[in-house]
Amino acid sequence: MRIAIVGTGRMGAAVATVAESRGHEIVARVGREENGDGLTRAQLGNPDVVVEFTRPDVVETNLRRLLALDLPVVTGTTGWLDHLPEVTRLVAERSGALLHAVNFSIGVQLFLRAAESLASAARGLDTFDAAVTETHHTAKRDAPSGTALDLQARLRACDPDHPFPITALRLGSVPGTHQVLYDGPGESITLTHTARDRSIFAEGAIRAAEWLPGHPGVHTFADMLFGGSS
Repeated sequence: MRIAIVGTGRMGAAVATVAESRGHEIVARVGREENGDGLTRAQLGNPDVVVEFTRPDVVETNLRRLLALDLPVVTGTTGWLDHLPEVTRLVAERSGALLHAVNFSIGVQLFLRAAESLASAARGLDTFDAAVTETHHTAKRDAPSGTALDLQARLRACDPDHPFPITALRLGSVPGTHQVLYDGPGESITLTHTARDRSIFAEGAIRAAEWLPGHPGVHTFADMLFGGSS
């Protein structure tokens, strides 16, 4: 498969490494300097699919440009979902394909489902306090993380009696740790996902890129793993 990568940060580099290890060809890596005047198929190396990991302030523009080129797009950039309705309309107009996720770890997707089950079971138990914590490396731009905000929203939907405040730490080179904590008199419950290497996120993104061509519409990583469509 011919893959173009938009974004030359650490995640873009990890995606390229994993893609090549799985036998794919990286036909272009486009950074901020090359992206000033827009994106073209020639600049992107006429790929089969594009993987986008950039910044919240440019992702919507990138998605519009890539979808206008009729290219399937996988994005792991966070902080743009307020624009999802407009992007979804563009996907429908172009009969395009987009897969987005705040986190491409398979373990995180399982963790989110387990957290929802815990919150549903704890609903109405007012003797417990509940919270979310997340820890990432000091270079991570957003705090709380997109995964933590997604987790909080899911927990609140399952257990509206608790607000689930988020504590975000930026520390060293931690790839990512997320926790759900319930604490009651004399006992506590802690559900944790720990990422030990960012290659897990790149692996998930490439699995998504392998799946997306031939699947028009807007999808999430959970849709791909567990079925369904957003």
